[in-house]
Amino acid sequence: MNRLFGGGRCLDVAIDHGVCNEPSFLNGLEDMAGVVGQLVKAGPDAIQMNYGQADLLQAVQGKDKPALVMRIDMGNPYNKVRHRAMWAVLQNEAEPLVGAIEMDAACVVVNLFMLPDEPDLFRQCVQNIARVRAECDKYGMPLMIEPLAMLPVSEHGGYMVDGDAEKIVTLTRLAREMGADIVKADPTSDPNDFHRVVEAARCPVLVRGGGKEDLHAVFDKSAALMAQGAMGMVYGRNIYQHANPSAVVRGLMAIIHDDADGAKAWDLYKQA
Repeated sequence: MNRLFGGGRCLDVAIDHGVCNEPSFLNGLEDMAGVVGQLVKAGPDAIQMNYGQADLLQAVQGKDKPALVMRIDMGNPYNKVRHRAMWAVLQNEAEPLVGAIEMDAACVVVNLFMLPDEPDLFRQCVQNIARVRAECDKYGMPLMIEPLAMLPVSEHGGYMVDGDAEKIVTLTRLAREMGADIVKADPTSDPNDFHRVVEAARCPVLVRGGGKEDLHAVFDKSAALMAQGAMGMVYGRNIYQHANPSAVVRGLMAIIHDDADGAKAWDLYKQA
């Protein structure tokens, strides 16, 4: 946990989107080696990757590179259509943590999907978490759970975030009950409600970024969520799909570690 939370806070840049099997997520990730090199120079606290790409980070020499957060599950809820069978599985069913241990990950992350009318998908996620929690206890590995309350696929042409505070708080509480060491939670529609998510988690809460948004709005919202008790962010497309990812990291790191507001973060972004 100390490798993730420098000064008690963390910016985790997620580039683990390849397992979502959604082409739009890959814009900006075509050259993974180049992306990793750029992010290492930008200096976030962590980079979130899958086993098959993690060697790009861990091959970087020196002890000052970002910590590795490894996603160890995958599923099909991110596509623009509802599949006949919705599923979420561990990438290594036999030994879920072996790749993370091999790659010297500081943490593993697993989804907890709550989609309308998809109880079997939810059950699969609960089973995955129960299995991984037991393995994490065995090997001393921190577990990040990602509780995702999502809207019906029919509303936006793809399962999108449901910002209902009641749903997010309830699912976050379930993640904590199952043994989350870290919760990666969606922002509430009203950022002023996010303290309820933090209270339910009773462990460090990192805010999930979701789809790419206007950067001004991203900085302002991030500062507001930090003021509500978040300990940092897990942002992907809001970093790697911008023209200058390193500058975005600079602005977010100021918000997370220096208590900068959105305007200050924007100034730092423009100066980079």
